Amino acid sequence: MGFTEAVRTVLKEKYATFSGRASRSEYWWFYLFYVLAWIGFGIVIGVAAAATGGEDGLSSFVIGLMVIGGLGVLASILPVLAVQVRRFHDRNISGWWYLALIILGLVPYVGLIASIAIFVISVLPGTVGPNKFGPDPLRPEVRAEVFA
Repeated sequence: MGFTEAVRTVLKEKYATFSGRASRSEYWWFYLFYVLAWIGFGIVIGVAAAATGGEDGLSSFVIGLMVIGGLGVLASILPVLAVQVRRFHDRNISGWWYLALIILGLVPYVGLIASIAIFVISVLPGTVGPNKFGPDPLRPEVRAEVFA
């Protein structure tokens, strides 16, 4: 799965789909897009603030951009959570474990271990063939009945 296909899949086809599986390529290409989009938006806000700012503080244009950014964050919460849960499913791990790790992330010092666990699960390859969350996203034609 390439960059544009991953972004299209996550944002259009599976915007709030928490079932199924997400391959590593879908997950990481989408996160690259997500990070680049927010870096670009931050640069736009910074340039707009530098160009219109003065002694009076932020202009209404910059405040409007910040409101649009806040709405963008709200709109991106569901696809980010959904692709992460589907990535856990690809490793044959329930999405509820992601919620548990997020809650553990709120505990000081334990949060570092929880974030490392999320990262490691995201990096590891998915289970080969179908698992309890669906068919293999890389090889959907592979069947579970190997010796049938």
